[in-house]
Amino acid sequence: MASSGDIPSNEDAYNDYIERMRETEYPMLKDSIYLDHAGTTLYSKTLMERFHEDMMASLYGNPHSASPSSQKSTQAIEDARLRLLRFFNADPDHFDLIFTANATAAIKLVGDAFREQENGFSYIYHIDCHTSVVGVRELAYDHICLDADDAVEKWINCLDVEGGAERSMLFAYAAQSNMDGQRLPLDWCHRVRTSNSRAYTLLDAAAYASTSPLDLGNADAAPDFTALSLYKMFGFPDLGVLIVKKDAAHVFERRRYFGGGTVDMVVCLKEQWHAPKSGPLHERLEDGTLPIHSILALKPAVQTHEELFGTLERVSRHTANLASELCERLWSLKHRNGRPVCATYKYEKSSYDDRSTQGPIVAFNLRNGKGDWVSNAEVEKLASIKNIHLRTGGVCNPGGVATALKLAPWEMKENFSVGHRCGSENDILNGKPTGVIRVSLGAMSTRTDVDRFLSFIGEFFVDRSQRLESSMTPFIDRGEQCFHVESLTVYPIKSCGGWRIPHDWQWEIREEGLAWDREWCIVHQGTGKALSQKQYPRMALVRPCLDFEAGTLRVHFTGSSGQISVPLSKNPAMYGSFVQAGHTSVCGDPLRTFMYASAAVTDFFTKAIGVPCTLARFDPASTSSRHSKLHLLPHSQSQTRGTSRPILLSNESPILTISRSSLNRLNEQIKANGGKAAHPSVFRANIVLAESQMLSPGQEQPWAEDEWHSMRIGGESGTSFDILGGCRRCQMVCVDQENAEKNSEPFVTLAKTRRFDGRVLFGVHTALAKTGGKRSTITVGDVVDTLRQQEVIE
Repeated sequence: MASSGDIPSNEDAYNDYIERMRETEYPMLKDSIYLDHAGTTLYSKTLMERFHEDMMASLYGNPHSASPSSQKSTQAIEDARLRLLRFFNADPDHFDLIFTANATAAIKLVGDAFREQENGFSYIYHIDCHTSVVGVRELAYDHICLDADDAVEKWINCLDVEGGAERSMLFAYAAQSNMDGQRLPLDWCHRVRTSNSRAYTLLDAAAYASTSPLDLGNADAAPDFTALSLYKMFGFPDLGVLIVKKDAAHVFERRRYFGGGTVDMVVCLKEQWHAPKSGPLHERLEDGTLPIHSILALKPAVQTHEELFGTLERVSRHTANLASELCERLWSLKHRNGRPVCATYKYEKSSYDDRSTQGPIVAFNLRNGKGDWVSNAEVEKLASIKNIHLRTGGVCNPGGVATALKLAPWEMKENFSVGHRCGSENDILNGKPTGVIRVSLGAMSTRTDVDRFLSFIGEFFVDRSQRLESSMTPFIDRGEQCFHVESLTVYPIKSCGGWRIPHDWQWEIREEGLAWDREWCIVHQGTGKALSQKQYPRMALVRPCLDFEAGTLRVHFTGSSGQISVPLSKNPAMYGSFVQAGHTSVCGDPLRTFMYASAAVTDFFTKAIGVPCTLARFDPASTSSRHSKLHLLPHSQSQTRGTSRPILLSNESPILTISRSSLNRLNEQIKANGGKAAHPSVFRANIVLAESQMLSPGQEQPWAEDEWHSMRIGGESGTSFDILGGCRRCQMVCVDQENAEKNSEPFVTLAKTRRFDGRVLFGVHTALAKTGGKRSTITVGDVVDTLRQQEVIE
């Protein structure tokens, strides 16, 4: 490893040095583009080796004891405390440092202290704050959100007039916005304290200190309370700290709670009395046993960071250059018609050339060639396929995002009322995005990361050939349509393997879908959430089989000889004590399920998936509690498409239908680019339709389903279905259903050829049309008659 003196000062040489160093120190970054350093959890190989050596060479005990191992822990903790204070140039005579679980815990510690003040406190905070800072307002007597820098200046200038206020004031803001990287004036702290003796300052430096030196050398000008995140700085350990200026320590004197080592004596019998610690502030605030081993990791963390990257000043210059280049090149991207690709969000008075005003964060959204917003959920799906790590959504900065996107409070409340949550796929509402794409550069970022990310944007989101964001493929009328049912598949267990329905079986179609489709799911035993193949690809290897002769659902796992069986009957008496009523979350919907408590069942699925889980079955009494959640196509004219349909455990609709002709066309495009053809199983369709084998490839009708309004299967007296709209695809289609391996296709090609209004579509959502109570069935080989939208309109 190079010493800090060997680190190049020239920017190009420094960038090349980081490129080379990453290969050995950050192997987890191989083939990855990591652009979320504002929430980094990256740690270097050398750091972990040093930490391991220290743990194996010493014995550490609970510091609340006089044993040799305990005293060793106490000494190491105090050494780490002093090392950190010096890292921030904070004189121990003027500052104390309290270890916390994270930066949020440090902020809450301050909020709780002010809540205990005799008359409460007034809380003033800047609009561009993390939710952890905003949340303190709920503890205050009253609170004000200052919606601009000018508003802060005006408030500070009026402070001297309010010197007689009866309660304390706490002013909080972020040294650097975690949304757009704006850096706010650090001298606000000094001006507030000198303007009013009852006003205190809380600085959230979590984002700032990860790429810029925080200098507390001038105690008079420093914040009263500074919250920091150590894992954002070093990647490891997972700790936060609160640095308190000692002349503000009296704020904690009214603190009521005590626990562990924060009390010297406690009387419980007959009298209720205790004597709190009277030593340094940290001894009075660090309740219970400290995370000893995490604190011990700080020594190698600081040492390794300095050896790998040099000073934070050097890191600051490097990341500022990268962010400036990224922002400029994003801004210069244009579609073929000259429209800009990116809308970037940055405070108008900040500049990447002035690191006192701007940190290495770039926040933006994308527009398509028509000027419409691109869904951030779609960006994140494609980024995942390309192994790009970034963040989208509200980024825990409600004020900053609302200001950037010009979202009024009533709009945000309306979005919430219609079901939007941070991370929702439907993230463009009323013509506005609900969040941003955030790229944050860190110490180990390089110019190659920037180049590769821009190539990614250019490949998928810059319209150069007029293929992206085009209108639906026109229906080509080649005379009488010759579609038939090629295959039928049900997926008894949500997100697991399918079961092909035999060719000669008449299969019942119900209002909520094909019989036996997605009646079961696998749930995490800790959270109750239904697991998805998107996070757990091994679920593809869980293969259910409907055994009607035995009356059981048999399940085996590919590559394993074992299997389990559960009754098909819904009669609770068939289950006995092996099934318990419980609650499960499916796609965010809470619902009642019957959860299998049998050790054989839980062990089988836990070993198969690799997480503690068990099988659960949809409670028939809850059939009406879930309904389709379709992202309907804008060209839809049919009222039936907008009708909500009951579903069991499927994501969006009762039935999914795909066309073999469309799959053939997609595979032609994949193979033309050197990719491997997609098997129909990756789309997890219930119904696969095919055209007559007599047709030559040129006579096929790919994408004909885009224009279908409805279809009838089985001739004139057959079963009718409504077409509800296109199926929005995600990276789950890249999981090979035979071996559970992840690929980039077919999602990459779909994203380039089948994106409409920001959504990647393949296949159509389908539902049984109203039957008047008549039993409906379909069979493999049945003929299919379709009705197009245009024919309905005419």
